[in-house]
Amino acid sequence: MKPLVFHLPGDEDFADRLALALQAESAGLALHHFPDGESLVRLDASVAGRTVVITCSLAKPDAKTLPLLFAADAARDLGAARVVLAAPYLAYLRQDRRFRAGEAITSKTYARLLSDTFDALVTVDPHLHRYHSLDEIYRIPSRVVHSAPLIAQWVKAQVDRPLLIGPDSESEQWVTQVAADAGAPFTVLQKIRHGDRDVEVSLPDVTPWLDRQPVLVDDIVSSARTMIQAVGSVRKVGLPTPVCIGVHALFAPDAYNELLASGAARVVTCNTVPHASNGIDVTEAMARALEQLMEGSAT
Repeated sequence: MKPLVFHLPGDEDFADRLALALQAESAGLALHHFPDGESLVRLDASVAGRTVVITCSLAKPDAKTLPLLFAADAARDLGAARVVLAAPYLAYLRQDRRFRAGEAITSKTYARLLSDTFDALVTVDPHLHRYHSLDEIYRIPSRVVHSAPLIAQWVKAQVDRPLLIGPDSESEQWVTQVAADAGAPFTVLQKIRHGDRDVEVSLPDVTPWLDRQPVLVDDIVSSARTMIQAVGSVRKVGLPTPVCIGVHALFAPDAYNELLASGAARVVTCNTVPHASNGIDVTEAMARALEQLMEGSAT
């Protein structure tokens, strides 16, 4: 029996693409908000005995999480054989330790919530820093889709003679892989701290690559401060105006326009978070990961 794909509001396009790639059936999910602030979820299809996939990009997660949990619990209560979360962007991974006394370690709390409700999880490039894998905090089977090969395909098709650049040391893991897959050179910006508020960002010697098109790559773009600073550094050393690529488009208000205004030739993101900059499709890769996960749990 084909899987049944539901989605929360705002994820219509991604869900349609995912259902097509999975050769699954799409079904409606109705979400009603009452005047008192409570909400009601209704699944508009019979789920008994079916594998249910609920897709939801968890950017701005506080407003989405309760309806998501309600939908998953309803599917289970109505007899679904399995309930799988397809979250192209997975939230609440940055708070992976208690930085100040009394703080909640929300990455663990959120993982418990989702692990208690879903049977499995697929996501794209989770922002793991101190965790080595999702298995450290999630108790359910999971699969991670890596965007680097997809970004590299886009770079090879769209950019002549690219030079991949990481805007900071944390981005090196992404840039290294994209550069390897694209067959292009790479470098990483260096931060030189002169004081608490005096930080200089500079590129290593780029003389051998002055004839190449710089491509800045990072996983999350939210305030865009790091990327904007990197654009300025790239232009300062005489390289062409850079293309900026982000995996997850978590743009704060005005951040996207500020990044364009900073001198970026183009801003492109994966479609893990719906945004005007989306240009790299991850749905086919997510579908294959879901298939592997479902096949594994069926054996």
